Amino acid sequence: MAELVYILCAVTSLVCAILLARGYQQSRQRLLVWSTLCFVGLFLNNLLTVVDLVIVPDVDLRWLRSAVSFASVGVLAFGLMWEAP
Repeated sequence: MAELVYILCAVTSLVCAILLARGYQQSRQRLLVWSTLCFVGLFLNNLLTVVDLVIVPDVDLRWLRSAVSFASVGVLAFGLMWEAP
């Protein structure tokens, strides 16, 4: 059951990234680019969670997952500061 939740989280992050990218194509709001990049990183983080906990549970990818999630949120924080008036 946990595996299904990990996969659904990854799919949800990917769908959010796609919708944000489509929103950027329509409105050209630069903040949507930063949000898209953040959700792409969160998708990668969720994908690494599936790999780490389901596919190869003997290998500890905790540090890589943490680095990817930190970078994703960092990109969004940078975008928020960059686009601030």
